[in-house]
Amino acid sequence: MASVSPPPTLLDRAKGCLLGGAIGDSLGAPVEFHTLGVIKAKYGENGIQEFDRAYGMLGGITDDTQMTLFTAEGLIRAKVRLALRGVCHPPSVIAFSYQRWLHTQGESCDRNAIDSDSLGWLVGIDALHHRRAPGNTCLSALRVWNQDLAKNDSKGCGSVMRSAPFGFCEATWELAWESAAITHGHIEAKASAAIFAETIRLLVAGQPLEAALIQACSLDRDETRSARLVRRAIELASGDVDSESAIRELGEGWVADEALGIAAYCALKGGSDFEKVVRLAVNHDGDSDSTGAIAGNLVGAQYGVGVIPTRWLVQIELRDVIEQLATDLVTELPLAPRDGATDAQKQAEKAFLDRYPGG
Repeated sequence: MASVSPPPTLLDRAKGCLLGGAIGDSLGAPVEFHTLGVIKAKYGENGIQEFDRAYGMLGGITDDTQMTLFTAEGLIRAKVRLALRGVCHPPSVIAFSYQRWLHTQGESCDRNAIDSDSLGWLVGIDALHHRRAPGNTCLSALRVWNQDLAKNDSKGCGSVMRSAPFGFCEATWELAWESAAITHGHIEAKASAAIFAETIRLLVAGQPLEAALIQACSLDRDETRSARLVRRAIELASGDVDSESAIRELGEGWVADEALGIAAYCALKGGSDFEKVVRLAVNHDGDSDSTGAIAGNLVGAQYGVGVIPTRWLVQIELRDVIEQLATDLVTELPLAPRDGATDAQKQAEKAFLDRYPGG
């Protein structure tokens, strides 16, 4: 009798989600601004299949993964603040993390985000201080941010491509929605982020992808195009329409609802075959790195890091940083007991709070 593999652990899923997103992002980076015809002319009829050089390296990440890492940092720091102070407004903490990301892009940011007591470790990683085609909406909104919601009407995919970490926290829908609103004012940008994050949460809880997508869309009370495109993606994935035509129907992915719809279709079509999922997700006319990232997040959260090919894990930029953030996102805060703490407990707490100051 064949043995049944145990389901992935929470940590496996967290690493799979964040690393899977980074790998999909990296695979799509060299072809982000190319049509499918141009992609095929360069890489062959099947399109890009392996990492190619982007930003001077193989396996380089883009702004999609950069912002996802700062989302995770913000969530961890919010947990720290709540534990130490007993009160916290997580979207505000996350907004300051996005200000630190803005700083890494060579831009002026809110000085409170980068004072000596607020820095933490992530903003100090030199490799993050590179512009990797950051989205105009994210940049423009964060430049004028004054602890308020975005005043624009953008539904660019910059809201959804960074939102996977919300699937590993409580109040997933609300947090993803409110944090998307820091940079994007359009309802589709917020709805897509919330549907995506809620889908990740349900996958982590053990639901299959189609059921998770359906349940996440059922929370949408605004009958958004985001939910309609996800439902259409489910129909297309179970039908006999060829993948190129299906993705073309769903859009190009520059806007949030289309990026989510394309990624959902590719994740459904590829199942546990990580390579198939992300290759489908990046070989089209549109925003290849963002659709690749979102699809990679989905399959990694569902099946865990074990489905990701070792050769891609070895090559991906900042693997150790991504794994550290995934670990810190889902493990209990190592806060020492107030009475009778050992030296080891005190040292563990200090190391963690040095990485994620939140008090």
